[in-house]
Amino acid sequence: MENASKEELIESIESLKEENDKVKDELMQKVRHLEGEQLKSNVSNHQLEGKIKELKGEIKSFKKNPLILATVTEVFDDNQVGIKGNVGHEFLVTYPGSINKDLLEPGARVALNQNNLTVVNVFPKKKDENITAMEVIDRPDITYDDIGGLKYQIVEIRETVELPILHPEIFKEIGIDPPKGILLYGPPGTGKTLLAKAVANNTNARFIKLVASEFVNKYLGEGSRYVREVFELAREKTPAIIFIDEIDAIGTKRMGDTSGADREVQRTLMQLLAELDGFESRGDIGIIAATNRPDILDDALLRPGRFDRTIEVPNPSIEGRRQILKIHTEKMKLDDNIDFEKISEVTEGLSGADLKAVCTEAGMFAIRNNRRKVIYKDFMDSIDKIMNSIKGIN
Repeated sequence: MENASKEELIESIESLKEENDKVKDELMQKVRHLEGEQLKSNVSNHQLEGKIKELKGEIKSFKKNPLILATVTEVFDDNQVGIKGNVGHEFLVTYPGSINKDLLEPGARVALNQNNLTVVNVFPKKKDENITAMEVIDRPDITYDDIGGLKYQIVEIRETVELPILHPEIFKEIGIDPPKGILLYGPPGTGKTLLAKAVANNTNARFIKLVASEFVNKYLGEGSRYVREVFELAREKTPAIIFIDEIDAIGTKRMGDTSGADREVQRTLMQLLAELDGFESRGDIGIIAATNRPDILDDALLRPGRFDRTIEVPNPSIEGRRQILKIHTEKMKLDDNIDFEKISEVTEGLSGADLKAVCTEAGMFAIRNNRRKVIYKDFMDSIDKIMNSIKGIN
């Protein structure tokens, strides 16, 4: 009987231990859960503290007095500069020694303290949005090897634009001034822009392209200002090539009776002529213009000292078309039986841009027919499509 009581007591003790372990595990789980919640709370508090600090910083900045924005007109000694505000008033103000004097040049924008008009910050010169929106490429990736059928034109443009930039001493030694500007004329898509980009590439020059119609603005005097901005931009980014496309938009022959819009176009043209007259040809800037209508250009543009060299860029000859086709199919996967001589013969009248479209469309025909090679028929179908498209437009 006594043994039975001992066994019951042992069982009771074991049962109590199991219950105790179970309760202990439950408590440990609750502790871990609470610790996790506390960790999350700490992270959340840290994030909130950061947000509060950020908001306090913003509130502090809102309480600051606004600064005045002005433009530097002249730099003087003794840490003084002349500035001009938006309302037109001019002031002589000081700047602290912490400001880099090299940044303070005429045209630079500065922030001024409202109370004493002291310069507190310097910003870059403001550029007109119409100018900065133009195509500016540090160095185009187009080379002369990418241009087919324009061997004579390449020689001409290299002599006229490239030599004065790369070897100005040659002209000085001979005692002549190189042409200031060069005019490329011919049908659309013949490679005028490519020629200009290739020159910029070979001279390691920045390429600044604009369309002349962007000079024409309904507001009085804006077109002239745009012209000045473009030439100023080129002088800051030398060596540079200025390429003015569709120059006939502002360079048409002047008539006696003109409307207000025509007078603005003429003012823009006069500013362009003035920039060309005051432009040093033996320098780091080349000027190239292009047009499809040379017959309507004003004589003042083409006189010696301005655009005094003209180069025709016609549709390619049969040999030129063959070269262009070879260039545009160099990376294409072609069938061995493609006759480029025949393709060159049947594409008479097509421009370089049209021939590029022919190659692209031939590739599309191959894709539509689930082929991984372009065959001769693809080119012929492509030629038919491109020519019919041109006829439809005309």
